[in-house]
Amino acid sequence: MGIIRNHRLWEVFLVDKLGFRWDEVHDLAEQLEHIHSEDLTNKLDKFLGFPKADPHGDPIPDANGVLPKSKSVLLSSLKAGEEGTFTGVTDHSPVFLNYLDKNAISLGNSIKVTSIEEYDQTYTLQLTGKKEVTVSFKVVNSLLVSR
Repeated sequence: MGIIRNHRLWEVFLVDKLGFRWDEVHDLAEQLEHIHSEDLTNKLDKFLGFPKADPHGDPIPDANGVLPKSKSVLLSSLKAGEEGTFTGVTDHSPVFLNYLDKNAISLGNSIKVTSIEEYDQTYTLQLTGKKEVTVSFKVVNSLLVSR
């Protein structure tokens, strides 16, 4: 859990403190995660205010390696009329994260499934602020929401 903790804390640092976008931090965090200093990791955690999740919504293990339990589910498990809050992604690729940015789908958004096309499983979603967006099943199968 140490490397996962380091990686996710570095991602938070890079986004929150250095202004990197969420699609830019994975490779940098991959390099930084290999700095093996428990003291540095603990001080970084404290400096960041003990974040519970990284910029992609992935939970950060605590200092004892305990990973918080996630109650998030795939958006694809919701039926038309149901809603949740966007909490994370299962696809961390820059191209996917850029797609989400382009469609104004951001962590913390309220997302309501307004319809699901029977033919190809295309979802129409209503986002925070009443914006509607139509996305593929592949997209909703890569988004995590809490209910």
